[in-house]
Amino acid sequence: MRKIIAAFLFVFGCTLLSGTSVPALEKLVESVAKGCEKEITSYCKDVTPGEGRILACLYAHEDKLTGSCEYALYDAAVQLERVVAALTYVANECRDDLRAHCSAVKPGEGRLLDCIEKNSEKVSDRCKQAIRDINLRKTK
Repeated sequence: MRKIIAAFLFVFGCTLLSGTSVPALEKLVESVAKGCEKEITSYCKDVTPGEGRILACLYAHEDKLTGSCEYALYDAAVQLERVVAALTYVANECRDDLRAHCSAVKPGEGRLLDCIEKNSEKVSDRCKQAIRDINLRKTK
C-alpha cells in the first residue's frame, strides 16, 4: 500500500505541474475523500488540507487504511497515470509545434493548448491528431 500512496503522490504532483484540468483533479480528490472519509476524520482531522498534506497523513497511517480507502487511492493513482500518459503523448507529438509557435507561452491553465489552437493552421497533423486522440479539445 505504501507504494500505491507514494505513486499517487508522485503522479498527482506531476499532473498538477502539467496543468491538467482542475475539474478532473477535483473529481479524483472527491473520490479519495469519500473512500477515505473514515481515515481522514480519524487520523487526519487536524491536518490542514492542501499541498498533499492529507495524502501524506494517509501515507503515515497506511497500516490502518480500510479496503475502501486503499481502493480509492489505487483507483485515483491509476486514473492519474492515464492522464499523465495521455499528456506525455500529446507533448511528444506536439513538441516541435510548441517550440515553433508557443515557446514564449507560460505552461499551465491550458495556455499551451490555447496557443496550439490559435495556431492551428500552422500546427502539424501529428499534433492535431494527438489532441483528438485523447479528446483534449477539438482541433481543426
